[in-house]
Amino acid sequence: MIKTINIIIAEDIQIVRNGLKIILEQSNQIKVLACAENGQKAYELCKEHAPDLVLMDFRMPECDGAEGTKLIKAFDPKIKVLILTTFDDDKTVEAALSSGADGYVLKEMDETTLIKAIQSTVSGINVLGGNIYKNLLSKVYLKEDSNMQLTEREKEILILIVKGCDNKTIANKLFLAVGTVRNNISNLLDKLHLEDRTQLAVYAIKNSLY
Repeated sequence: MIKTINIIIAEDIQIVRNGLKIILEQSNQIKVLACAENGQKAYELCKEHAPDLVLMDFRMPECDGAEGTKLIKAFDPKIKVLILTTFDDDKTVEAALSSGADGYVLKEMDETTLIKAIQSTVSGINVLGGNIYKNLLSKVYLKEDSNMQLTEREKEILILIVKGCDNKTIANKLFLAVGTVRNNISNLLDKLHLEDRTQLAVYAIKNSLY
C-alpha cells in the first residue's frame, strides 16, 4: 500500500489555502490535516497532529516561514518543511534554507510538479525548484585557480558552516576567538567571490569538502 502523506498548509491568504487543499487532495497519497495562517499556528498544529510535511509560505504576518520552520524543526526535526513562495531572491532563499527548510519551490509550478516535490521531500530528497538551484550553482562554480587554494583552517570552517554552526560554535570547536572566525569567513567570501554563508556551504558540498 502507498503510505498517505499527512500535510499541514501554512499560508496567510485564505483563498490560496483553500485552493492548495483542493489541489493536493486530488492525489490519493496526500491528506491535508489542517491549515494555518502563519508559522506560529503551523508550529502549534504540528504539536497537535504530527504531520509528515508542512507546506510553508514564506512571507506571512506575525510569524513568517523562516521563524515557523525554526520552531517546527526544534520541536521535531523529522517533520519536513517545504517552502512554497513567489520569491526567489537570494536573501529569501538563504533565510529559508538557513532556518532548516528541506526544500524550496515556487508557486508558479503546476499541480503535478508540486505533488511530486512534496513526495520527493518526504522521501528525503531536498528539492530546489525553478532556477534556484541553477542560481546557487552559478554563484559557487569557480574555475581552477592556483590562487584559490584554501588553507586547512578555511576548510575546517567551511565544514562547520555546512553543519549549520554559528560563529560562536565554530570558535569553540576550533579554539578561536569569535572575531577571528568572523574575519576568516569574510576572507573566504572575498577569496571565493561569494556573498553569504549559504553560498559557502553549497561551494563546500559541490567541491567535496564535506
